[in-house]
Amino acid sequence: MKDAFGLPQSLLVLGGTSEIALATVRRLVARRTRTVWLAGRPSPALDGAADKLRDAGAEVRTVAFDALDPESHEEALGKVFAEGDIDLVLLAFGVLGDQAHDEREPLNAVRVAQTNYTGAVSAGLVAARSLQVQGHGSLVVLSSVAGERARRANFIYGSSKAGLDAFAQGLGDALHGTGVHVMVVRPGFVRSRMTEGMEEAPLATTPEAVATAIELGLRRRSETVWVPGALRVVMSALRHLPRTVFRRLPV
Repeated sequence: MKDAFGLPQSLLVLGGTSEIALATVRRLVARRTRTVWLAGRPSPALDGAADKLRDAGAEVRTVAFDALDPESHEEALGKVFAEGDIDLVLLAFGVLGDQAHDEREPLNAVRVAQTNYTGAVSAGLVAARSLQVQGHGSLVVLSSVAGERARRANFIYGSSKAGLDAFAQGLGDALHGTGVHVMVVRPGFVRSRMTEGMEEAPLATTPEAVATAIELGLRRRSETVWVPGALRVVMSALRHLPRTVFRRLPV
């Protein structure tokens, strides 16, 4: 069960090599968390992440999970929940894609959409049902400010995150009053492997800063978290700009 501050003693990461997720897990392990499941495609990276968390004092197990194989999600997550209650599920998988290339190769664009949205819908519903059956827990969904308004530079990725964000908000409404808490996290540009080599956007942040915001959101039982917080105002303004003006912006 969660401690008095709302922090989890056990958690499951869907997307076990995500830099944001691992920064969050390290922060929570330093507080209270002791049992960690990392779900992802079997790889040296997944094993290495597990070893580092063990060195930090956590009991860590891995489970094979593929966002692009929804038919396997119920079995994969079922193995985790069969071992005991999970206080927190962190849905952290996703791909950025290559906008210019993916526009010319529709199947690549479909893969972005299937990973970021379809895979998340499947895994999110399976996780939510398991949390509801046990009667408690949090589902934290890593969305993005890119989903607030589709930009010419990354509308394929942005549209997939917009779908994910709407799904997670609706799921949170559906689970209200059940004991299960859903929190949507909307980071801006995060300095990570995913964005390496890209031009940095204003108000850029780090995986560690996102992890700090997630911890605070869990303590407060927030429903939406912006990282950094100033992006809430910025995106509200951008969302309401006329399209003729928005098109002229260097975004």
